[in-house]
Amino acid sequence: MGSDSALERTVEKIIHNTEEQILSNLKEALKSSQDALANSHVSLEQEYDRIISEGKKEAEKLEKQIIGNADLDSRNKQLVLIEESIEKVFDKAIKKIQDADRNSDYSKLISSMLEESIRTIGTPDIIIQTNSKDKSVVQSLLSKFSGATLSNDVIDCLGGIKVQSKDGTMKFDNTIDARLERLKPLIRKDIASKFGR
Repeated sequence: MGSDSALERTVEKIIHNTEEQILSNLKEALKSSQDALANSHVSLEQEYDRIISEGKKEAEKLEKQIIGNADLDSRNKQLVLIEESIEKVFDKAIKKIQDADRNSDYSKLISSMLEESIRTIGTPDIIIQTNSKDKSVVQSLLSKFSGATLSNDVIDCLGGIKVQSKDGTMKFDNTIDARLERLKPLIRKDIASKFGR
């Protein structure tokens, strides 16, 4: 009986020690897991912040890109509209010139063109070409420009004159068409500035 009791106590002691060891091991494992979890929580938060920060940067970059593309698209459409408007202005101006009366004001214009042409080529001995509409206007001015001759050939233009020296060495295109082409960039710039370009 006594030896059984001693054996039971021994077994209980072993069981107790084993339980304590197991509990101790479990506590250590729990502590280790909690520490690992706490450490990983910090790194996960850092990773989360990094992903959010990069996402914001990417979103800002995309936003700028979208706004930039929209601005560029809008600017291109604006330029197309301005160009179309400028062309309409030129078309209207050309139509007005074509339909203009060859009155005294027009005669003064042709006279100033003749003076300018003679100055430009440096001789009054010139041959003048013009279109059929302006021929009579030029003819009526010839008496003011000794040395000037009106060619029988007519040219295709809105108005104005083409002049060449009688020796053929100098030529000057002083038609309205040529003047318009020379002034077009300035006129275009002026019109465009009125549209805020």
